[in-house]
Amino acid sequence: MKKTSLFNYVKNHGQYKTAQKLGLTQGAISKALKDGRKIYIKFNRTGKLRAIEIRPFPSSSNCKLQRENKYDDN
Repeated sequence: MKKTSLFNYVKNHGQYKTAQKLGLTQGAISKALKDGRKIYIKFNRTGKLRAIEIRPFPSSSNCKLQRENKYDDN
């Protein structure tokens, strides 16, 4: 299975076609690129695409949620 960045894949295939292959909207692709998200496209020999995002663990939003729940009596 080969892997390339979303940026490079879009550069070669365009936002609309990339979005179609991933089952997303062109707007979602545009926003991901604008936000600088670390997304990679993996594709197999049959041409099926899969998007993988690399994020820190735990993400900052998860840390905030954990801090809020720390004092929850439930």
